[in-house]
Amino acid sequence: MSGRNLELDALLTLGYGLYIVASRKDTRLSGQISNAVMQVTDAPPRLAVGINKGSLTHEFISESGVFAVTVLAESAPLKRIRLFGFHSGRDTDKFSQVPYETTALGCPIPRDHALAGLDVRVEQTLDCGTHTVFVGEVVGARILGQGIPMTYAYYREVLGGKTPPTAPTYRASAAARPKSKGARRKENSAMKKYVCDVCGYVYDPANGDPDNSVEPGTAFGDLPDGWVCPECGAGKDEFSPVDADAELAL
Repeated sequence: MSGRNLELDALLTLGYGLYIVASRKDTRLSGQISNAVMQVTDAPPRLAVGINKGSLTHEFISESGVFAVTVLAESAPLKRIRLFGFHSGRDTDKFSQVPYETTALGCPIPRDHALAGLDVRVEQTLDCGTHTVFVGEVVGARILGQGIPMTYAYYREVLGGKTPPTAPTYRASAAARPKSKGARRKENSAMKKYVCDVCGYVYDPANGDPDNSVEPGTAFGDLPDGWVCPECGAGKDEFSPVDADAELAL
């Protein structure tokens, strides 16, 4: 197998869970969705988690040396995943919107739709470019509920969830890729599709957004000022028009 023969869809066959990783800095709390959590040793029990360097949670883990992992159940609603996956703690106080408990190390664990909570003290870090892998010993563990663990595949294929750009598994959607040279087409600007720059959701005027009272046939420019992306909550100013080649690939 050639090292340059990169069929990146092969990476999507790897198994992932879906978790909330949280930490603290003094009295401030921060948490985010992660699908890059794995157990690496049994005695003592150790976990490794990959966190994007640009996130507030990364900053808090780096400074405090502790984090908690909440194992989500399949019952977790998309609203909960969007809150922790598509919003920055610099702009949104996430833990003011959910019930949570605090671990012995001072990290928050959301209670609803959670199967287990793990309290971890960092022992090692590995610089992986855009991300840091934090490896730590599990110093506390509790069962919080019964159910089936949320997997990344379930989130994507059953719930129709998107991947935020900061995730290790993120790949730019066809709609977000640059337009190839020489593309020609005629388009009806009133029915042009727009893609969310945050999560990759595509607004198609032909379909509208019935779940949010937007009738089919509503052009993007005619959407109400308060309309937000139904996937991640981004505003209209965070959408870009879909180019011709990307539209053909949708």
